[in-house]
Amino acid sequence: MQIIEVTGYAVRSAVITMRRTETPLEFVIFPMLHVASPTFYSQVRLRLRECDLIVIEGIRGKSVAVSAITLAYRFAPRRRRNGLQEQRDDLLLPDDVPVVNPDVTAAEAIEDLKTLPRWMYVLLMVGAPVMGLVFALRGPRAFLDEDLVVEDLPSTLRAEMMADGPVEHAMAGRREQRLLDALGEIHTERGAEPIRVAVVYGAGHVPAIVSGLWDRYGYRPREAEWLTVLVPA
Repeated sequence: MQIIEVTGYAVRSAVITMRRTETPLEFVIFPMLHVASPTFYSQVRLRLRECDLIVIEGIRGKSVAVSAITLAYRFAPRRRRNGLQEQRDDLLLPDDVPVVNPDVTAAEAIEDLKTLPRWMYVLLMVGAPVMGLVFALRGPRAFLDEDLVVEDLPSTLRAEMMADGPVEHAMAGRREQRLLDALGEIHTERGAEPIRVAVVYGAGHVPAIVSGLWDRYGYRPREAEWLTVLVPA
């Protein structure tokens, strides 16, 4: 199943609705990129208005190290000619829909990253800002890279190695566990209600979300809607 599609002319994200036959609650998964066209975020916001609860990603608290990593995507929107926007809650979230954030704290995120070999940790801290500058200089066409493709099962050896690498485990393992536990609580407490629960998380987390909801609670993908993330000029 494709989650993020990259072609020669556009990047698209698949909004996935998951249901189970025994209960009316449904989860709607929004695979996000931290940088996209303003139109993409406005389209997500419109759909979030139709949901009853939003579960959203976002490391809580501040850290110099976390800020350094986020420079990988914060540079690009600062160049106006790129026509890109950074994902921001104030532009994305409707005012009248309850929001839950089960993510880790900044201290916990850094604690997990420090389990990496020291050279790998230092390389990550130095490499993220450099990557951000490259994205900013190349503009939207930097996003037409096959490494940005996300699928529920990696389709190439390179994609499999990237998905199963130590950095990915350090950055995502605890966060995805917290998220799936939170979704499990919602399923237990509100599964009998006919509500739509939006899960707004980075696209890289979506394979774990889909497999976790399927394996743990029996929710299966039932439909998908493609949203255009960006179309480079």
